[in-house]
Amino acid sequence: MPGGPAASPVTAALRAWLGEHVGADQPLVVACSGGADSLALAVAVLAVAGDRPVRAATVDHGLQDGSAERAADTADVLAGLGYSEVAVLPVTVAGPGGVEAAARRARYGALRAHALASSLGRVPAAVLLAHTADDQAETVLLGLARGSGPRSIAGMRPWRPPWGRPLLTVTRADTEHACRVAGLRPWQDPHNSDPAFTRVRLRREVLPLLDAVLGGGVRSALARTASLMRDDLDALDEIAAAVLAAVVRHDRTLDVDALSGQPTAVLGRVLRAWAAADGGAGPLTFDHLSRMITQLTDPRGPAQVRLPGGVDVVRTGNSLRLRHVAAGLGPPPLSLAPGPDGRLIPDGRTGAAPGPIPEPTGENP
Repeated sequence: MPGGPAASPVTAALRAWLGEHVGADQPLVVACSGGADSLALAVAVLAVAGDRPVRAATVDHGLQDGSAERAADTADVLAGLGYSEVAVLPVTVAGPGGVEAAARRARYGALRAHALASSLGRVPAAVLLAHTADDQAETVLLGLARGSGPRSIAGMRPWRPPWGRPLLTVTRADTEHACRVAGLRPWQDPHNSDPAFTRVRLRREVLPLLDAVLGGGVRSALARTASLMRDDLDALDEIAAAVLAAVVRHDRTLDVDALSGQPTAVLGRVLRAWAAADGGAGPLTFDHLSRMITQLTDPRGPAQVRLPGGVDVVRTGNSLRLRHVAAGLGPPPLSLAPGPDGRLIPDGRTGAAPGPIPEPTGENP
């Protein structure tokens, strides 16, 4: 009907996303908190999903009094919209990184497990998340302010299986309008107005100030920056994958001479992929990668660097290799560098780097 769900910017964005990223028979799981963004997405999915199997899920984080009742109410709303299968996923929020990061880990873990259960044979389910252009702008700004590197500035990807974000071109004003047209009253999460959370202050203080100073358009400019950065990252990742295939030996060591002359941006990607795939190393910080690159490029650089996951990167002659460290051996060893007489001596730094730079909670996987 004119002005109805089929004509909304939300539905148009979803239809374009489905045509570009998923098959006509791929199951869809809509993650819905009961807020305006995810309710608008839920309405749009029912309007354009076609013959795709669709389900909905809402996560109960247990962080507020009455959260179980809130999750049940959201499930009732989704059922009233026409979803025949709605799951309430209770989670326990715990672990490092603050409440936002811990809640995100718990939420994504529960949704990933639900997506696996919702898959049809070899056709995996896509989990649709309702992040908008406003969320993307906040993510890019956080990444820029924290110095987290180009991947953070590149923001959230529209499709990174199983996570689909079809509304990254849609504004929060669009989703709120779609809910009004559908006669829905979204839930107002009190956390979204709590200035104790960095994103809330970005949304309410920083972005409006930037708009006022720069004459508007900041959100769309940040989203455009993220898109351009993703194109560059994809190209660099392809180059690095080709280089890695060319320099890794049959024994999985790296040929140092063969890496000579490669740009730092390529070296970092080669080392990150090699350490993760061959050594199972955990997330690497800027400091980890900087020391590993120094191993390659500086004869006086550290002979070994300790990585998360109990892995040492060791240079011997023209080779860089990974060595798994037995558990319970105490603190990481000092990084070693050649002394004036050629013998290895401590270079004053430990092989382990400080903890990772906190990432914006809006990235996801």
